[in-house]
Amino acid sequence: MIPTVNKAVHHAAAARQKLHSEFTSRLPTKTKLMVYGAYVRSRLTYAAPAWYALCSAYQARRLQIQQNRCLRLIVGAPRYVINVVIHRDTRTPTVEEYVRHLARTMFARADKGACTHLHGIAPLHARPPEGRPLPRELLLSPQPSPNTGNSGDDEDDAGEA
Repeated sequence: MIPTVNKAVHHAAAARQKLHSEFTSRLPTKTKLMVYGAYVRSRLTYAAPAWYALCSAYQARRLQIQQNRCLRLIVGAPRYVINVVIHRDTRTPTVEEYVRHLARTMFARADKGACTHLHGIAPLHARPPEGRPLPRELLLSPQPSPNTGNSGDDEDDAGEA
C-alpha cells in the first residue's frame, strides 16, 4: 500500500500547492472547502474503500496530515489551534471517517443495485493467515474518536516542500 498512499499524498500536496492562492484568498470559507473537497480530498481518497483498510497507521496519518494542512491553510489558523477545533468548526470529517462513509455508500449501492453480479461484492470472510484486514471491515470497525489523527502537529513528510 505504500506506493498507493505515496501517490495519493503527492497528488494531494501538488493540488494544495496549485490552489494555495485560492485557499489564502478572501473567498468565503464555504467556497474554499468545496474547492478542497473537489480537488484535494478527491485525490486523497481516490478508490480508498478498496485500499484504505490495508494501510498502516503511519500511512493513514500521512493522509490525515495532508488534510490538516489544507484545512489550516483554508481557515488561516495559526499553529497553536489544534486540528480537532478546525475539523469541528469546518464540519469536515477526518480522512478515516470520510473513507468509512464512502465504503458504506459503495457497498450499499452494490448490494441494492440492479446489477446482480455486484451483490455481495467483497464479502466479509475470515481474515487471511497473514492477518491483513479486508475492505468490508471498514464497515465493522468502530467509529474513530474525535481526537484520532488530529493532533496539533503537522510534521513534514520526507521529500515534500
